[in-house]
Amino acid sequence: MDILKYIFICVGGYLLGSVSISIILSRAFGVDIRKKGSGNAGATNMARSFGLLAGFATLAGDFLKAVIVMYVGWRLCGDWGLMAGGMACTTGHCFPLFYDFRGGKGISVGAAIGLMIDWRVFVGIVVVFLIAAFLSKKASFGSLCAAVAIVAFALIFAVPLPKLLLAIYAAVLAVFQHRANIKRLSEGTEPDFKAADSK
Repeated sequence: MDILKYIFICVGGYLLGSVSISIILSRAFGVDIRKKGSGNAGATNMARSFGLLAGFATLAGDFLKAVIVMYVGWRLCGDWGLMAGGMACTTGHCFPLFYDFRGGKGISVGAAIGLMIDWRVFVGIVVVFLIAAFLSKKASFGSLCAAVAIVAFALIFAVPLPKLLLAIYAAVLAVFQHRANIKRLSEGTEPDFKAADSK
């Protein structure tokens, strides 16, 4: 029955999304990433705190888990299954069951969503992120621009409805998770991005 497939996709997607790569890796350094730097369990804070390699490993792990969930969802239920898996994984990533519902901001997972929606959307949001982050020297500003861009590119490339809804969900959740950054950006107190020396 399709309903059982969707339950499997949503529950499995949320649980896998709840596996925080940054928290697991940071504990290898003997600390909880949520107690360092910005306090965010994400790739940017990992790079700031432990170096670019740690940040990249976090990004890759979060990206991969989202791709796996969405691919399984697509195989089971097509584009609607992909949408359900993507939404569930993003929710788990931002509000993880295993870590007191304090997770990341959805950017790594959002990049994976861009790829699974349409490779052109993925390329577009990566370019937007890099340009915005480079010009502003702020990863959070680049992330916010990419969050807006994923919806814009999804519309430009006329992706199917379930993929468009997934893009909107990912964008809204990413902006919500960046609310503290938005406040600091508006006040001019958001720090520039600088990675720690690799360890």
